[in-house]
Amino acid sequence: MSSSTGNGWAQLRQQTRTLESQTEGYFHKYSQFSQATIPSKPTDDEKQTEETIQDLLEKREALIAQLTRLLDSESPLTTSALKSNNLTRHREILLDHRRELVRLKSSITDARQRANLLSNVRSDISAYRNSNPAEAEADYMLDERNRIDRSHSVADGVLSQAYAINESFGTQRETLASVNRRIVGAASQVPGLNSLIGRIGAKKRRDGIILGSFIAFCFLLLIYFM
Repeated sequence: MSSSTGNGWAQLRQQTRTLESQTEGYFHKYSQFSQATIPSKPTDDEKQTEETIQDLLEKREALIAQLTRLLDSESPLTTSALKSNNLTRHREILLDHRRELVRLKSSITDARQRANLLSNVRSDISAYRNSNPAEAEADYMLDERNRIDRSHSVADGVLSQAYAINESFGTQRETLASVNRRIVGAASQVPGLNSLIGRIGAKKRRDGIILGSFIAFCFLLLIYFM
């Protein structure tokens, strides 16, 4: 009897865990209906998803009832604390999922009401404009004026940034010129430093002349043998 009870418990728990996983998957799908562009009325897919979640919750409640009866049928001396904890956990998850369904339904309803309200306002505005062409033309001109003003604001911002960058470049040039003057001034006060710098510059010029002459010579030889 104990073996058959244990097997029945394991099978029922496996079914319960499977339905819990399926419920979470449908919750993810159901939550998408409030995030996308929501229609004015529930679609067939939305209704089917909600009905599937409800059906899964009812099946899980029936399985938990069977698990409870199995646990109650066991002797108090042989009742496992682990089984009792597992059963309590399944009940908690079922309760959390029922609350989540209520929350998602409320979220979808709120999103649909906001969308319908916005649609109604737009429809009223369109109807008013169609019945008052002069007002519609004035609103159009006002919208165009606002767009032009925003474009001018963007252009002013870009120009301000350009002026700031140009001013920064000017400051950097002044800083570099000041540093150069200080280096030249410091070099003039160190004996022999100017002559050393001059010799280095002369050597670079001499090396450049030699290298240029060699390249010219090779070029002439290439022309000659061609």
